Amino acid sequence: MSSQAIRQPRKRLFFGLAALAWLLTAAAGLLLWRITAPGLGQLHAALPIASALIIGAGVAALGLGTLGMVLATLGFRPPVQVARTFAWWAINLVFRPVMLLGRLFDIERERIERSFIEISNHIVRGRHIEVFPNQLLILLPHCLQLDRCRHKITHRIENCRRCGVCPIGDLARLAEYYEVNIAVVPGGTLARKVIKSLKPRAVLAVACERDLVSGIQDVFPMPVIGVLNDRPQGPCCNTIVDLDALERGIRSLLRPQSLPPPASLSRPPRSSGQPRVDPPCLSLH
Repeated sequence: MSSQAIRQPRKRLFFGLAALAWLLTAAAGLLLWRITAPGLGQLHAALPIASALIIGAGVAALGLGTLGMVLATLGFRPPVQVARTFAWWAINLVFRPVMLLGRLFDIERERIERSFIEISNHIVRGRHIEVFPNQLLILLPHCLQLDRCRHKITHRIENCRRCGVCPIGDLARLAEYYEVNIAVVPGGTLARKVIKSLKPRAVLAVACERDLVSGIQDVFPMPVIGVLNDRPQGPCCNTIVDLDALERGIRSLLRPQSLPPPASLSRPPRSSGQPRVDPPCLSLH
């Protein structure tokens, strides 16, 4: 990705593809029933009705989930937990069909992934999840660290010297300020290991589109808010993240009684007074 800011995702892109996926699923279900019904009827008169009810229930559940996903993103909070569960279930279920349709219509994969992340974040926030600080985990990608830094932080973020050249020091301070868990991981395998070890009730993850989408689906149904990093030097190299966006994510997940004043009021300034100018990356991590 270029140094330009990540474009604001359009939620309607995922909505449109999800609705199309639902229509195609309904058509496929109807076609399947019409093909199998005569043979089932020869076995037992009730089997065609039973198969129609099963297929119809599946299509209706997916339709309800897609509708709930749209309503939740528009700000309507369904009055019953079942409807909210359908919305959360639907967005993850339809992701693969949506990606296939995107490929068919030659839509950029990252555009669809950004739309998915935005909708997922809306649904998580709409569930009004509130956890204690020790129940929240911030997961960071290792590419936020300057590629030339000698201090390895993938197992212990405490090794960071907080020189201010990369965002890791500020992120560590932010986690300390809110007293939440934080970990730097090089990939999905270690991320799952950290989650299994700490057993958080909610996750705030920073990553690129592909890694965020796979992470959200890997830990489903655990609530995850995703924050996209910016890649001014390309993927996996000296990436950066909006600290204010991350702080808003933290505050949206913590219990109100656990919230101190915004950290921006008391966050120490960067130790380097000069703007960061990075040379090209020598290699990927």
